[in-house]
Amino acid sequence: MRKTIIAATALFMGGAGVMTFAVPAFAASGPTTATVLINGGALAISVPTSANLGTTTVSTSAQTVTGSLGPVVVSDLRGGTLGWVATAISTNFTGSNGGTISVGSMTYTPGTAVVVGVATVTPSSLTGMGATSAVQTATATNGANTATWNPSIGVPIPANALAGTYSATITHSVS
Repeated sequence: MRKTIIAATALFMGGAGVMTFAVPAFAASGPTTATVLINGGALAISVPTSANLGTTTVSTSAQTVTGSLGPVVVSDLRGGTLGWVATAISTNFTGSNGGTISVGSMTYTPGTAVVVGVATVTPSSLTGMGATSAVQTATATNGANTATWNPSIGVPIPANALAGTYSATITHSVS
């Protein structure tokens, strides 16, 4: 004996014979403005703590001792387009014997800076370091940059200088 099963489906139709559903209401859509803040850092300079510029022997003639100061590094982490100027000044060299060597003819030759980032850095050599003077100038900066140079310092030793160890303080700054 065979059984027949009939399945019936009931549909509810609207007046036009189309099934309708309730649709949830949506809010109006539009763009979202998202922001990110990038904080600028500092403008700083680092210098060697000491340097031995060289040795010479007492002489009846004037001489010049020339040596490398060591790496000077300007770090500009301000993240802008303002340039910077690095300056240097020195005190007179004073000897352990009471002698003095004037900075009036002392030389500072910065050489070309190695730049990381975007900046055009121009060196300025000095003769006479008794006044604060520019030694490197950065222009056309864009964002973070660093510049590193190793200046050569020339110290004029007068004829008949007293034997001894002479010391001076060379001060760098950046603004």
